[in-house]
Amino acid sequence: MRHKNSVRQLGKTPSHRGAMFSNMVASLYLNESIITTKQKAKELKKISEKLITKARKNISLPENEVGKKLHNKRSVLKFVKDEDAVKKLFDEIAPRYANRNGGYTRIYLLGKRLGDAAEMAIIELVDKKVAVKRETEKDKAVKDKTAKETIIKDKKDKSEKKDKKVKKDKKE
Repeated sequence: MRHKNSVRQLGKTPSHRGAMFSNMVASLYLNESIITTKQKAKELKKISEKLITKARKNISLPENEVGKKLHNKRSVLKFVKDEDAVKKLFDEIAPRYANRNGGYTRIYLLGKRLGDAAEMAIIELVDKKVAVKRETEKDKAVKDKTAKETIIKDKKDKSEKKDKKVKKDKKE
């Protein structure tokens, strides 16, 4: 019996489970949102929030305690093998949650998957960074050009309508 064993086995060996969650955590940090099954999302939430908390501890440490900062970073690197994900975690994600005490992720349920009826879910970071597309000068020029073309076209249409009206009045 598995009394007081809180780890979800998910039908995987411990090494497979560790590698899978390592990759999923890296994807979550890089993309800030992933789609997976409900049970995997629940387990991923526990793991990723512990790692974010560990990264948050680096913010409050003074500059002279470089050893503790390095220890926190190495302990996260022990689990997450992707260095880009760890860099983003310590540089962008942890400062974003500096004033938040837990609850860094959110799970949305999507319904059942068609193939095997597994419950699907989206897990995402709560304060997800929204990518805002900035207009470049080229985009502005194209937009202005199309706006000018539509104004000219509207003026032509109005003048053509007036000409047709005048012709009809002359015929009568």
